[in-house]
Amino acid sequence: MSGMGFFSQHAGEILQATLEHVWLVGATMLLAIAIGVPLGILVARRPWLSKPILGAANIAETIPSLALLGFLLPTPWLGDRADRIAITALTLYALLPIIRNTAAGITGVDPAVREAARGMGMTSRQILFQVELPLSLSTVLAGIRVATVLTIGVATIAAAVGAGGLGEFIFRGLAMVNNQLILAGAIPAAALALLADFCLSVLERRLRPAR
Repeated sequence: MSGMGFFSQHAGEILQATLEHVWLVGATMLLAIAIGVPLGILVARRPWLSKPILGAANIAETIPSLALLGFLLPTPWLGDRADRIAITALTLYALLPIIRNTAAGITGVDPAVREAARGMGMTSRQILFQVELPLSLSTVLAGIRVATVLTIGVATIAAAVGAGGLGEFIFRGLAMVNNQLILAGAIPAAALALLADFCLSVLERRLRPAR
């Protein structure tokens, strides 16, 4: 059977796996942004916390994905659901670029702009939300873009714990030495990564402050 014939014959299964993949990545990114952006702000505000926070994120990034999933399996609440394990592991991988870019974006704001806002009587909270975050938004989004593309690729490993996604085709293909099955998982995953990268890069350019 040709590659196109295989894709058309299994279009429903591939679509279902793609939707599962998008769900895993979407849930992961929402959680990673909710954790990573505040941590990045904390690093920018308290530079002495940079080493422990970025160090911990770096360590999480270096743990092999299958090993990390294995470490999380015995965890009581997480172990009840495969998708919880997968999302937790993927979130740990996604944190580093978000934290790093958020901190870099905020610290990169012109001190004169910050001083001008302070001179207008703005509080630290107002400066953060009305000055620093809007000016650093494109930099933060660049970190989110990197994390999203990384997560789409790593999410294929989620199938190892039964969380579904496009990795199901890849693992089945490897077990059966079937290139068509492998491509049925790899091609949609690559297409998702390219699409996410393109859309977020366009948004990033639009949000970049004019010089």
